[in-house]
Amino acid sequence: MESKVGRWAFIIGVIIAVLLGFISFAFSSLILVILGLIVGFINIGEKQTNSYLIAVVALLVIGISSLQVFGVLGSALNNWIQAVLTSFITFVAASGLVVAIKSVLQANQD
Repeated sequence: MESKVGRWAFIIGVIIAVLLGFISFAFSSLILVILGLIVGFINIGEKQTNSYLIAVVALLVIGISSLQVFGVLGSALNNWIQAVLTSFITFVAASGLVVAIKSVLQANQD
């Protein structure tokens, strides 16, 4: 049951991140953070922690650098891409925060 909730939280987070490129609504960032926290708590087990954190760092670096690259374009497509990337960064960063904290706590137990 937990894996289905975590899987759906991830799917919904990605969908919302893409939709935010077209529309904006109240509390959208808060919703993305909450979904990211759910993904971090439920989906990522101890075995996947290292690979997940590496993927999160890569996604964040790519997302942030892409924001800089697409900023040069100055078009409607640029605005959409920046909105989607910003939303996705918010979502992924929240899940990465939870997994990183879980990893630090686990390391202190060993």
